[in-house]
Amino acid sequence: MKAVVVTEFGGPEVLTYTTVDLPVMNAKQVLIRVEATSVNFADIKSRKSNYRGASQPPFIPGLDVAGVIEAVGSEVTDLKVGQRVIAFPKGGSYAEYVVADEVLTYVLPDNVDFDTAAASPIVSFLSYKLLADIARIQPGETVLVHAAAGGVGTTAIQLAKILGAGQVIGTVGSEKKIATALGAGADHVICYAEGSFAERVNECTGGTGVDIILDSVSGWVSEQSLDCLAMYGRLVHFGNSSGEVGQIKTKDLHASCRSVLGFSLGTTRNKRPHLLRDAASHVLQYLSEGRLTMKIGERFALEDAAEAQRLVENRQVTGKVLLKVR
Repeated sequence: MKAVVVTEFGGPEVLTYTTVDLPVMNAKQVLIRVEATSVNFADIKSRKSNYRGASQPPFIPGLDVAGVIEAVGSEVTDLKVGQRVIAFPKGGSYAEYVVADEVLTYVLPDNVDFDTAAASPIVSFLSYKLLADIARIQPGETVLVHAAAGGVGTTAIQLAKILGAGQVIGTVGSEKKIATALGAGADHVICYAEGSFAERVNECTGGTGVDIILDSVSGWVSEQSLDCLAMYGRLVHFGNSSGEVGQIKTKDLHASCRSVLGFSLGTTRNKRPHLLRDAASHVLQYLSEGRLTMKIGERFALEDAAEAQRLVENRQVTGKVLLKVR
């Protein structure tokens, strides 16, 4: 089969489109013919070697796929050949075929197309887990979403509204991204360049602050977030795109009954994959009903993965970038 392989750590040029052996599945896995896969920042980090748990070259990058089941293992009970699915595969997704554990493979509703499906797993499962299970959002609560114009940001804004948020505020790194976050449904969008976002958030909330903050940036953004987190609020940390470390002071927590929580979708896939079943059920229902939409920025052929990653790495696109295999 054809696949994209990281031949050594480095820039996009180390991505090589080549022929490799078909992956071999075990008794509890399925073989999937890939229709499309998405480009995530984690793919870029693993290519550059500065990603926690990154594989050693040569390896196939990629985290999620949409496709059709070609074969099932002898111990697979709930999946069948010919079913349209999304999955978190073993051994990378930038390929014509992948294998995935049954527990990490989910059947698509008939009315959800492959492009929408390929754009959804990482950002939608993560956003749902952050809001519903980690922050335990309650109807009417106010949510602050950092990096609101990105794939996770635009999805989290939509899911916050679906789950009953009374107000959603987004932050972005440049003014040109404001429209994207507003288009996803944010009530207010604040650009970091305009000064203290915490002051602006407090103005938007009448001085009470927000109940939930979704933080994938870390560093000073995490620290300043405490200045606009309401009593009993929850700051959920799930990434460090800034590359910086934020310092949280214990004195800012107990008297205000506020919490700082952490979550990793990668850890959950590896350690407790069954916890994603509920997220999958809700997300696929929302997609089928049209309540949740996936913004797709660009589509590339699989062999053009280097250009696709370059676009994402340079933050030159809003919405998800897809690699089309079929």
